[in-house]
Amino acid sequence: MTSQRRLARERVLQALYAYDISRSAPDFLSADIFKDIENGPALEFAKKLYRDTLENLTDLDSILQKHLEHWDISRVNPIDRALLRMGIAEILYSSEIPTKVTINEIIELAKRYSTEESPKFVNGIIDAALKQLVGEGRVNKSGRGLINTSSKKKP
Repeated sequence: MTSQRRLARERVLQALYAYDISRSAPDFLSADIFKDIENGPALEFAKKLYRDTLENLTDLDSILQKHLEHWDISRVNPIDRALLRMGIAEILYSSEIPTKVTINEIIELAKRYSTEESPKFVNGIIDAALKQLVGEGRVNKSGRGLINTSSKKKP
C-alpha cells in the first residue's frame, strides 16, 4: 500500500502541476494522469487529495502565504507550490495519515522532482504552517502518532 500511496501522491503532484500551468479542466487532467494507479484505496486517496487541494486553493494559499517571507505564492516554483498545497491539504483533510508521514512524503517528492534547495524550503514552510494550524486547532487527527509532537504548541 505504501508504494501505491506514494505513486498516488506523485500523480497528484503531476495533476496539480499540470492544472497550475495549463488551467485545463481538472477532471480531464486527473483521468489521464491517474490511469496507472490501481483501482482501490490508492486511487481513492489520489482523487480525494486532488479534489481537496483544488477545492481549497484559496485557503491553502492563504495559509502558505503567511510563511513565505518576502515572496508571493505565485512566485514560488510551480512544483514546490503544488507540493506545499497538497501537503497542507493532506494535513488538513486526511485525518488518518500522520502529519510526520505527510511531511516526509512531501520532502521525498521535492527531492525527486524539484530543485536541490526544495526539500529544505518545503520542509520549513510546511513545518511552520503545521505549527500554525495545530495552534489554531485546525488539525483534526486522532490516535497515537498522528500529529508530530515536535510541532505541538507548548503551554
